[in-house]
Amino acid sequence: MKIHEFYRDSANITLNGSLAALIPAITIAVGNLYFFQNNQIMLLTIPFVVYSFISFQIYLYRVKQAISIDRNMPQLSSSYKSIFSARHLVVVYMNQQDSSLHLFYPDGHQAGKIERYWQKGVYLFRKPRIYVLYDSQGGPIGYYKIKKSFIIEVYDQNRRYLGCYEKEHVTWLKQKKEMVDVTGRLFGSVEGSGFFMDERVLNQSGKQVGRLRRGWMPVEWSGRFPEPNTPVLSLTENLSEKDKLLTMSFLINEYFIER
Repeated sequence: MKIHEFYRDSANITLNGSLAALIPAITIAVGNLYFFQNNQIMLLTIPFVVYSFISFQIYLYRVKQAISIDRNMPQLSSSYKSIFSARHLVVVYMNQQDSSLHLFYPDGHQAGKIERYWQKGVYLFRKPRIYVLYDSQGGPIGYYKIKKSFIIEVYDQNRRYLGCYEKEHVTWLKQKKEMVDVTGRLFGSVEGSGFFMDERVLNQSGKQVGRLRRGWMPVEWSGRFPEPNTPVLSLTENLSEKDKLLTMSFLINEYFIER
C-alpha cells in the first residue's frame, strides 16, 4: 500500500458514512409524507442531511488529496528494506470501529501497521487485548499484550518475551512511564509534553533513542504527506530490532490506551 491508497480508502469510508446518514433522513421524510404529513417532523432530517453533506465534502477533499499525492509519488518500489531499516516513520492513525495505526516510509510506501488481534476461544476471564505489528507484506513481526492498562508486554514474531512498558501514576497529573527489558533492567523512560504531542524515549544515560512528534515534517515530504501535523516517529539507527520493538511499545499506549 502507498499513502495515496490509504487516503483513497479513508475517502471511501467517509463516503459510506455520508450515504448511511441519508437512510434515516429518507425514512423520516417518506414516513412523514405517507402517515403524518407534519412539517415539524421534517426538521428531524436536518442533522442527518447536514452530516451527510459535510462527510461528502470530506470525501471529495480526501479524493483530491489522493490524486495529488499519486502524482508526487515515485513509481519505483521503496528503497527501504524493512521497517527496522528506517530512521523515520510517518504515523497515520485511522480512527474507526477497529482502530489501526499505519506506518509509512518517508517515500510514501507503507512500512507496516498496528492493529488489534482478535483471539478465538472461550476465556474464563476477560480476553487480554493484543495488538500486532505487521510488516508491509502483512506478516507479524511483533506482539503487544495490554495488561490492566498500565503494563504492555512486548513479544517478537516468535512470541518470545522481550520486556514491557510500565506506567505508574506518581501524582494526579504526573505519570512515570518506563520500559524494562527481558532481564528486568531499565531500558528507558518516556517523557513528553502535556500540551502537544512530543514523546521522547530516553535510555539509562539520558540519550534520546526514540521520539514521536507532531508538527515536524520536512518540506520535501509535503508532496506525499499533505497534512503537516501528521506525527513522525524517529528511532536511533544503532538500536537492535528487539530494542526497536520494545521502544515502539509507547505507540500502543499513546494511540490505543490513552486516546
